[in-house]
Amino acid sequence: MNVEDIKRLRQLTGAGIADCKEALSLSKGDMNKAKDILKKKGLDKASQKSDREVKTGLVEVYSHGGKVGVLVEVLCETDFVAKTEEFKFLAHELSLQVASMNPSSVEELLKQEYIRDNSMIIDQLIKSVVGKLGENIQVGRFERIALGE
Repeated sequence: MNVEDIKRLRQLTGAGIADCKEALSLSKGDMNKAKDILKKKGLDKASQKSDREVKTGLVEVYSHGGKVGVLVEVLCETDFVAKTEEFKFLAHELSLQVASMNPSSVEELLKQEYIRDNSMIIDQLIKSVVGKLGENIQVGRFERIALGE
């Protein structure tokens, strides 16, 4: 394990330096195993934060070619996190998911395969961002409008 491996793992996962170093140590330098360790750790961190109150966030607006429009309310604990690029990216990805997959409820959305990576579901996508940002994140509600429907 060297500094370059730690940097590379950090770039790939967005995890902290200490977490990357620990994951590489546990995986005996295997980058894929280290990513799996961090992914599991992120999900564990997410479950510990799920009871914390979400009182801020943002509403993402997305229009697909003027034919489909989506509003998604994504909630977090602080304004600081709501302004991060990771949080904004998550909100945008959720709006794309709603536009393309048309879930009927938040519960259904959370169980859907992520359109950009079918190895994970939306709930796992959200938990991975929770692991990176350290705050509870939830989908409050969404609305999808399609022309002529």
